[in-house]
Amino acid sequence: MFTPRNLPSRVRGRGPVAAALALVLLLGGATAVHADDLDDRRAAAEREQQAKEDEREGLEAELEHTDTQLADAVLELNQVEGRLPVAEAELAVAEAELERAEREAAILAQRLADAELEEAKVSQQLQDGSGKVDGARDDIAQMAREEFRGSGDNSTIGLVTGAQSTEEFIDGYSVSSSAARIRARTLAELQDAEATARNLEARLSAIREIVTELKRLADENVQSKEQAKQAAVDRKAEIERLIAEQERLKNRIERRKHVAVANMRDNEQELSSIESDLKEIIRKQEARDERLAQEQAEREAREAQENASRGGSAGGGSSDGGSSGGGSSGGGSSGGGGSVGTVSFLGYPTASPVVTSSYGMRFHPVLQYNRLHAGTDFRAYCGTPILAPADGTVQYARYLDGLGNQVLINHGYSSGGSSVMTSSNHLTSFAVSAGQQVSRGQVIGYSGTTGTSTACHLHFEVYINGSTVDPMTWL
Repeated sequence: MFTPRNLPSRVRGRGPVAAALALVLLLGGATAVHADDLDDRRAAAEREQQAKEDEREGLEAELEHTDTQLADAVLELNQVEGRLPVAEAELAVAEAELERAEREAAILAQRLADAELEEAKVSQQLQDGSGKVDGARDDIAQMAREEFRGSGDNSTIGLVTGAQSTEEFIDGYSVSSSAARIRARTLAELQDAEATARNLEARLSAIREIVTELKRLADENVQSKEQAKQAAVDRKAEIERLIAEQERLKNRIERRKHVAVANMRDNEQELSSIESDLKEIIRKQEARDERLAQEQAEREAREAQENASRGGSAGGGSSDGGSSGGGSSGGGSSGGGGSVGTVSFLGYPTASPVVTSSYGMRFHPVLQYNRLHAGTDFRAYCGTPILAPADGTVQYARYLDGLGNQVLINHGYSSGGSSVMTSSNHLTSFAVSAGQQVSRGQVIGYSGTTGTSTACHLHFEVYINGSTVDPMTWL
């Protein structure tokens, strides 16, 4: 049975808020350890999700120059598999909260039923006791009226003066004493009944406060339970969707593998084709430079011979006179095809260069083999201006299947005599055209994600004598 005495001693007599607090303490203590475990599980899941997000940029780099649909599926799967453990942890929290709310609802319902039963019992006791109080009051009133009507006859003086014999005095005194005892007892009963009634009223008031507070807690629990139930339903639906999405993406990745392998071979052939093309350009430049140098040497030889002939017919002269023409020869061209100057080093192709992926061999996370990443990737959000790393001539401003929009610049020759060219790729748009002379730091285009790219960035390549090298050794 529920009474205020059922509550902890520190709560009795402190009102409904104290009673509610006692209930919360009783209900919540058992789940504290379990809640800590759930918090730990959720924190671990969130760390796992953060790790997935942190590896995303590296994954984007590893998937560059591969099949776009495959890369998109792998990145989506990375996101799904990062979210899934968090959703499962949130479901566990929601189910634990729902279980707690249901357990609390059962306890509150039982305590409310006990309190209402006790309220009815005390109300009946108070009602029954009110009749005893009224009866005692009526008896006291009747005695007062009788004593008032017979006042004087029952006094001690009256008994002494009115008695005709000793026996009569004794009998009269005995009756008077008995009446007095009855009045005293009746008055004591009235006082006891009134005190009992006051105690019952105070107890009834306390019980009613507790009933009110239990009803309030029950209403709050209903709302809490509905929220927990909805959260559990939502998380279950999300988990089912994530699992279905995970399966769909895995199937999609499996289906695209053969296409991705073919695309990667195409990209490798594209790179090989570019290198062959550039080496052919260099060969033609060198052949032209050699031809121009030969023509220059022949011209100088003829001029020397003509000078010698004119000197001999004039009666001699210094045989060294013809060498004056040779002083203007200067050797071969500094670089054909519009190349300019001598390159000693290159400037960075972006204003705020942040390397996201370096030059070198790269392991494909899905196709499971190594391939060359032929450039350096710089962080360049969509639309970032891309700069010419040195003076030169735009060899190409074109679109390629793998590299997307490409600006390739011929910078001429290094001090060591090596051909130097650079390539900026995946641009969203061009700011120059083929054959145009550009200066170091000039905007040549804007970053994008064209070709086989997974996100906006700059893929920057350096070609020395037509072959790719690590750009960082030249920047």
